[in-house]
Amino acid sequence: MKRLAVLALSVLALGAIAQRTTMTDAESAISKGIGGLRAMDDATRATKTRELALAIRALPEGPNKVGLASGLCNLATEGDFGPGVLQIVADTLTQALKATAPTNAPYVQLANLARYEDIKVALDAPGYRAALSEVDALEKERAKIDFTLTDRNGKSWTRSALKGKVVLVNFWATWCPPCRKEMPDLDALQTRFKDRLVILGISDEKGETVDAYLKAHPVGYPVLLDPGRTVNDRYKVDGIPKNLVYDRQGRLVAQSIDMRTMGQFLRLLAKAGLR
Repeated sequence: MKRLAVLALSVLALGAIAQRTTMTDAESAISKGIGGLRAMDDATRATKTRELALAIRALPEGPNKVGLASGLCNLATEGDFGPGVLQIVADTLTQALKATAPTNAPYVQLANLARYEDIKVALDAPGYRAALSEVDALEKERAKIDFTLTDRNGKSWTRSALKGKVVLVNFWATWCPPCRKEMPDLDALQTRFKDRLVILGISDEKGETVDAYLKAHPVGYPVLLDPGRTVNDRYKVDGIPKNLVYDRQGRLVAQSIDMRTMGQFLRLLAKAGLR
């Protein structure tokens, strides 16, 4: 799960465990390593993510281990570092959860990985089973949602009125680094597929904030405002970026749990028959 107008979940999780217990030198080193991941190029980040996962496995059981594993999992889905790396991260969180019963959030992380990243999760726990049911129920709910919002040029867009085209709904914000990172790829996809694809970027920020960002970083797809977070709340978007893909019949066929690369976007769109 990702962040809204707050710091990354990894930072929040690490702050929370720091308030409950004192971190060891090894735990502090891992926390620092997680905090530096976004500054790395993808190849280095993949290697470092794997190293951090294995280091977390060696920690003593407890809430600090769960918090660090959850924080690493939160950042490991920001792009495509290979299924092997993500599986190692998921296995590390699974191992931590087998010994320490946390709040619901880490179980939901694993459930999302299982449903949307094709990751195998070997965990038979009530919390995980409940999280799987929660994720499945939310997908069914999102599949039925319709909305009408206005873009920055004053044009109104209704999702259900776009049947006949593939629709990609992208929840984002100007303050969100992963959101900003995937926008050039979204723009390239809109150009590549032209009349076959409609991308709708949705932000709950103020119009002047969005306009200032788009002036410096223009995109060719419509960006809609969601004042009061009405649509965000209906979709229960508790972290961004969030992408949902509807096929030409208006059916929800794919969604992401984090930032996507071009290759990952193409795989999502392929599920809607767009190639």
